[in-house]
Amino acid sequence: MEEQSIIVEKKDPFAALRYREFRSYLGMRFFFTFAYQMQAIIIGAHIYHLTRDPLALAFIGLSEAIPAISIALYGGYLADKLEKKGLLLKIFSAVLLASIVMLLATSHKMSSYIPTSYIVPIMYGMIFCVGLARGLFGPATFSLMASILPKKLYPNASTWSSSFWQLASILGPAAGGLIYASLGISISYITIIAFIVLAIVCILFLKTHPPTFIPKESIIKSLQEGIQFVFKSKMMLGAMSLDLFSVFFGGAVALLPIFAYDILHVGSEGLGFMRAAASLGSVLTMLIMTRFSPMNRPWRNLLIAVTGFAVSIICYGLSTSFYLTLFFLFCEGAFDSVSVIIRSTIMQLLTPDQMRGRVSAVNSMFIGSSNEIGAFESGLTAKLMRTVPAVVFGGSMTLGIAAITYFKTKSLLPLTLNDIKPADKIEDQI
Repeated sequence: MEEQSIIVEKKDPFAALRYREFRSYLGMRFFFTFAYQMQAIIIGAHIYHLTRDPLALAFIGLSEAIPAISIALYGGYLADKLEKKGLLLKIFSAVLLASIVMLLATSHKMSSYIPTSYIVPIMYGMIFCVGLARGLFGPATFSLMASILPKKLYPNASTWSSSFWQLASILGPAAGGLIYASLGISISYITIIAFIVLAIVCILFLKTHPPTFIPKESIIKSLQEGIQFVFKSKMMLGAMSLDLFSVFFGGAVALLPIFAYDILHVGSEGLGFMRAAASLGSVLTMLIMTRFSPMNRPWRNLLIAVTGFAVSIICYGLSTSFYLTLFFLFCEGAFDSVSVIIRSTIMQLLTPDQMRGRVSAVNSMFIGSSNEIGAFESGLTAKLMRTVPAVVFGGSMTLGIAAITYFKTKSLLPLTLNDIKPADKIEDQI
């Protein structure tokens, strides 16, 4: 019966949007992601403007990844244990406070009170705080979506959720680059703060959902239960591992400020469009996938998508044309979106309600911070072997990871959406 329900819902591409609370959830994700992505590009551009050091860009990712990974498991425990609406309000309030501090630290009026040499460390400190908040945010939102929609709508909801995230990722960097270049850093941070406030307003329209998990054992045993669940499922563990290593070696997007300023010479405006190009490819592909799902052969399509992602990175690194670079970044985003849809749908279908926070926390440790760690790897390799060789190296390593995964997981290639079952049953099929 469940299999029939999934097939029926695929015929209505707007099925999840018919739930009012899900629309509030999408608004929250959109406004917060817009602010987050806009802030990311402004921080990268401003720090590189102050330092002109690729390693300084690497430390941006590291400053956010360390706290996000450190608190992720505990964040998953809290997401299962606590009421989600109240938890999200606390998380967003902390991010809002960090953005206000960055606004004050970088404003022209404060320049006479704060030496320039202190600005970069202050920004790293606030990035660290945002990383802590993000380590709690991922598990909370993952478990919340399951509370507001029936299970049969998870594939459709994952597509729409990812599409709104990618749409915000298009507009956020583009707006950040344009506003930073034309109106300055203070107006940029004021815009970021306004969008965070809008995200908080959307949270207020969500219902209060009681937690589905009441811990009866110690926190250590509860966390171990989530970790063990993930490691029992070859498909879930494989998807997380594939994404972790491919993004780790393919995190060349962190080097976009170097390409924009020193290689392609397109400045802040060009940087915004370069950041937005990948997201444009993602959101257009995701909109197409609301009608043409990639879940007919999820594992096969996941490997194809990662391969295309790797090739796009190599081409982007070798390009000396701004418009060709935009095209390859567009392709990178398109392939990456297929991977996101497949992975998020697999996780939603395999995870029981009472463990969603903890399983999402494990996912955050694998994937949620792989972008930041990948940014550190890209910055470090760019420092050691120069920018273009670093990007080509990263794409080549990602291509190798996809090839190794193909030979290691051939038994998963024939599986369809309706073959995805709880972890213990999957092991019987492979």
